[in-house]
Amino acid sequence: MKNSIKNLSVRKMVITSVLGGITAVLGLTPIGLIPVGPTRATTMHIPVIIGAIMEGPLVGAFVGLIFGLISMFQAITNPTPVSFVFLNPIVSVIPRILIGITSHYAYKVLKGLGNKRTLWMLNAIWVSIIGYLIYGIYSGIGSSQTNWSVLINAVFLLLGIVMLYYTNKKLKTQNIEIITSAIVGTLTNTIGVLFSIYILYAESFVEKLGYSVNMARKVIVGIGITNGIPEAIIATIIVTNVIAALKRN
Repeated sequence: MKNSIKNLSVRKMVITSVLGGITAVLGLTPIGLIPVGPTRATTMHIPVIIGAIMEGPLVGAFVGLIFGLISMFQAITNPTPVSFVFLNPIVSVIPRILIGITSHYAYKVLKGLGNKRTLWMLNAIWVSIIGYLIYGIYSGIGSSQTNWSVLINAVFLLLGIVMLYYTNKKLKTQNIEIITSAIVGTLTNTIGVLFSIYILYAESFVEKLGYSVNMARKVIVGIGITNGIPEAIIATIIVTNVIAALKRN
């Protein structure tokens, strides 16, 4: 019994180290933080989600901690105009730790619900995103937003529709709980970081971006859509395939 516990602990430590190392490599290379407008969309949340689903919330939380610390390091060594917000661990670290917790428990709960209910929840997420993007396009056409903003929303709308179709027609009931957990983990990162920024730094954040402070909520929500959708799609594709491969071995 003691040997089993010891082996389990060693396994978790090894996997945490491996996934933490992958996170570090992503954070220190261009593929980890992809520039999107004034901010950066990340792929660094993907090892966190994989660790949380495969090995539990503790492993996910530790890998998320590494993710957060690397974000702080990047803010110091490779700053953008808004990098100052990531010097605060409430913005850069805590939401990343939570990725490992929410994605694990989302997977655990959804696996118990069965494929049909999980598929319904996944569809609800994609439909909500698509609905918001349609509203964004409608508002942009009728306002002073640039054509670029409308075009970005239109591109993401198309991607959202493709993912909705792909989920229902191609994947059917396979790995639905993994896909949904990947999206939940991604949204935890996006919403957690941007909500913290909104609460703590809204005015100074949007001023650094060159916008009026009166547009704080609109700007931050726009960044959430711009970053969150590609991050969710990338996580869906990579996490599903990696975990499926690991489970076959």
